[in-house]
Order: sequence, then structure tokens, then C-alpha cells
Amino acid sequence: MVSPISPKKKSTYVPPAPITVMSAPTKSDSTKKKSVSSKPTVTKKPSKTSAPVEDTSEGSVEPFGGNSSHSGDKLSLRDESEDEDDFGEKALGRDEFEQAVPLKATDKSKPVQQYNHATHSTPEPSSESGMRFDELYRLKGVLGTGAFSTVREGFHRSNADFSYAVKCINRKKMSEEDEAALLDEVGILKELRHAHIIRLYDFFVEPSTYYLVMERMRGGELFDRIVAKAYYNEKEARDTCLIVLQAVGYCHKNRVAHRDLKPENLLLLSEDDDTSVKIADFGFAKRVSEPNSLSTQCGTPGYVAPEILEGTLYDERADMWSVGVILYILLGGYPPFIESTQRDLFRKIRKGEYEFHEEYWGTVSSDAKDLIRNLLMVNIKKRLTAEQALKNAWILGDDAKLANRDLGANLDKLRSFNGKRKFRAAVATVMAVNKLNSLGLVFMEKPFQHISDDGGKSN
Repeated sequence: MVSPISPKKKSTYVPPAPITVMSAPTKSDSTKKKSVSSKPTVTKKPSKTSAPVEDTSEGSVEPFGGNSSHSGDKLSLRDESEDEDDFGEKALGRDEFEQAVPLKATDKSKPVQQYNHATHSTPEPSSESGMRFDELYRLKGVLGTGAFSTVREGFHRSNADFSYAVKCINRKKMSEEDEAALLDEVGILKELRHAHIIRLYDFFVEPSTYYLVMERMRGGELFDRIVAKAYYNEKEARDTCLIVLQAVGYCHKNRVAHRDLKPENLLLLSEDDDTSVKIADFGFAKRVSEPNSLSTQCGTPGYVAPEILEGTLYDERADMWSVGVILYILLGGYPPFIESTQRDLFRKIRKGEYEFHEEYWGTVSSDAKDLIRNLLMVNIKKRLTAEQALKNAWILGDDAKLANRDLGANLDKLRSFNGKRKFRAAVATVMAVNKLNSLGLVFMEKPFQHISDDGGKSN
């Protein structure tokens, strides 16, 4: 099986100035407030972006609650079976608990129906008091579990009307690299303020546990919602793609590469609103200091860009390839790159070898296929940016015409793909603890032998 690619070399971290984390009181200092940067074992170069990046056009955003990719249960590249007939990835050793949040259209080019924050908003908690986690929050039932972490329902003691998803990570099972990666993710999430991006509200560092107070995502995965539909059309696929492009474009505008975009990370805040989509899981996200400045091979095999597989330097443009794969699946119901072995899968990705099979693509609009072609472009200089994609003819297309393009014939194919994907994820979670090391070794073989070529830093 193929599994995520994560940095193997040590990294250091100094969080952005605004991040304040609560440290458990000691006998000598019962209410001392502790910054993330005061943790001696995980320090990193300060980023150029030291203040939260606020998208003022979005209004308020709700709390975040995706599955954390840290706590030792994330491998470098998400594993995919070498003997299966499609490339559904598995979340090896990661939490099954994944969530999403509300959204609003940020790009003026093509608005979509907006999520109603007024009726669904969750108050933002505050931990400026210097108190311990359990002095500010109380925990209830378990929402999900991972190899080294548990996600539980949490309530702020000052307001019991709203619940949060609290990620409780066992620090004793984490390596220095795991902790550095977690703090890096926390720093990035604290800086991003966008209605399509999952929100982290609070973070506590205590002797045995990290607590991440996240937005409670009740809507589950977007793909689960889609396959439950009786009718599905191009407008719905277009609206989803628009949302993803707006969120990815915001990240790129603020020099952040996600590096693991895929269906599992498109989540819904609301159980009854299909537009409440957010991008989750920033475990592989990285600040991009300059073009072609990243080197770590990471992501999920079926969605990873060819330049990452080649081991060359890359940047946020790798995300746009992943968007192309997601769009292909949204429209066709199956992945563009399908092979029985990892070697053949990666070969096809490197060469950009895929096709639009007439059986499933004959009725799909030419503009949609044109957008996919320009996203799945091996030459990154020719690959569309998020800003360019938002101006694509299909994205700007007439709602009524797109709504008349029925994708019902492909919905069964999408259901099959989604079912296999979910099954593999469930099996992977059960097997993760016993197979993490062995699968990691498999993954570190070519072409992922050299994870980083930057002298020790994970970029």
C-alpha cells in the first residue's frame, strides 16, 4: 500500500507572534502563560508572515475540526495498494475523524450560494487567561480516534450552547519531528482566515497532551454527500470546484502550499447545506518563501504532482495538479490515473497520461475538460494558477446550462470509487499501528529515497 509522505528530517519552529498557547501550571507558577516558541525541543525559523492573514471579505468563520496528521501516525506518502484496480488512497494510521466548515464565495468572478453564518456561527473561545485546558473546557464523548490521538466533543465552560472538536494528542508517543510538524500546522492555521478553510481556535501545551480546540464539523465528507444524491449535474460539480479554487487561491496568495488536497480533506460543516465546504488537514502545509523552494516529497500518491515525484524543487503550483485530479473525479466518477502497481501509477503521473473515456465523458462539457487539461499539465509553467482557473470559461459558465448537464450516469461510478476509498481508509486505520514502520520503509524506497535535499530542513 502507498501512504502519505512526511518529512523525516528534523525541523525547527518559531510560531507567528499572535499564537499564544496555554501551558499547564507548575508548582512554582500556577497560571503562567506559555508561548509555543518557549518549547525548547521544537523551534523553527520565523516565517515572514507573522500576523494573522485576515480575509475581510469573508466575515466571521467558525471553529475548525479536521483530523490532525501528526501524533506520529502520518507517513511520508499515503499508501495505495499495488494490487488493486484503482488508486483509492488510505489514511494510514490517521484519525477517521475528519471535519469541515462553512464557506462563502471570495472571488468576484463567480459567486455561489453562501453558507448562512448568522444561523450556524460558533463563538470564538479565548484562552488569554493563562488557565489550563480543563479549567476552560470540559470534554464529553469520543468523536474519533487515531493511533496516538483522540478527538472528543468539547464545550467552553463559559458557553455550553456550542460544541467544539477537541483533538487530544499523546505527547509521549510523538517524536521531535512530529511535534515540530504539529506546531508548524498550528502556526499556519492560526494565520489563515477564510470561510473555505477549516479553523483552529485554541491550542494548549500541557505536560502529557496537546489540545487542539477545533471547529466541529457535522456534515462529514463532501464526497459522501454527493454520492447520496439521487441527481447530480455539472453545476454542482462546478460550484464545488469554485469553492476549492477560492480557498486554494487564498492560501497561495498568502504563500502557503497545502500539499495534500484530496476528497477526504473536503469537508462539510452543516448536515443540510451542501455549500458549507472547507479544506481541512494542513498537516503537510508549508509556507512558500519563493518559487521552487520546497523539496519534501509529500502528499497522497493518486493526487501528487509529477514534480514532487521527480524529486525536483517545487512550490504551491503542485496544489493545482491535485485540484485537477479532484475535478476529474467530481465529473467522471473515477480517478484519472489508474494502475495496478505504484510504479506504473507514478509513471503515468510523471508523463501526465490519462484520457477522457467516451462512456463517462461523452456528455461532459468541453469547457470542463479543457479546465482539467490545463490543471493536469506536467509543465508547471503552463499549469493554471488558482487565479487563472477562476476565470476559466467553465467556472464562469451559465448556471442553467450547467444544471441541465446530467452526471447521473457517472454517479454510480463515483459511488463505487467512494466506497472503495472509505473501505481502504477503515482497514488502514485498523492496521496502522502494526504496519507504520514497515510501510514507511516500503515508501522510502525509490522514488522516495531522498525525502529532502536541503541539508536537513523539511520544506
